[in-house]
Amino acid sequence: MPAGIRAGAREGRLRTVAVTRKSSSAPPGDRRVRRTQATLQRALIDLVQERDLSQITVADVADRADVSRSTFYDHYQDVHELAEAASTSMLDDLFGFVLALDTAPAHPADPPQDPDPALTAFFAHFAEHAGLYRSLLGPTGSARVIEHVRRRTTAAAHHSGRLAPAGDTPPQTAGSPGFPPDVPAAFVAGALLGVAADWLQRGCPRTPLEMTILTKPLLIALRPGTGTPPTSPGSE
Repeated sequence: MPAGIRAGAREGRLRTVAVTRKSSSAPPGDRRVRRTQATLQRALIDLVQERDLSQITVADVADRADVSRSTFYDHYQDVHELAEAASTSMLDDLFGFVLALDTAPAHPADPPQDPDPALTAFFAHFAEHAGLYRSLLGPTGSARVIEHVRRRTTAAAHHSGRLAPAGDTPPQTAGSPGFPPDVPAAFVAGALLGVAADWLQRGCPRTPLEMTILTKPLLIALRPGTGTPPTSPGSE
């Protein structure tokens, strides 16, 4: 039997054993499970700085994490599933940080150097892990990660107050038919995801701060009370 076929068969057996083990292994909240998963995720994040995600194998991750391949398969089906887990975990940490960030300037009278530190942190995170997100958010990326980014960004936009009415515009209540906040929040999420994915695919030609400066005015334009109402044909 050719070596390649033998190797493939061996990997298949390891996956089968892993599936069997998962049904009787320690619960996901077990400390040892979390520690092993964190080690595997760190190993992948390190490797993705050196080569494209598509070129990384289970053996590469296991070797970097100093575990056996069977241990890898105890936790993940393949490298792609590990990449999804690593990115969603980092995104959860990112949005937790962003929502807790104090965006008020230290000296309100001075013009701000960063118009939105939380938004800059968003872009900086993607730039720091560009190799990973370029693969996962690209044309052949992960639907699971894209949906996770969209949902978390929607929630952040909805709850952060960045879409609150501007000036003297009265805030909309939950029952107000005029401007439901879920609509702009979803719009912001889709727009930011599209901007970030395009920026990554082009190799991050601008800094995170430059991306914030370019993006922030577009977000402000979504706030109720900042737009110019359309005029009807007979209103002049």
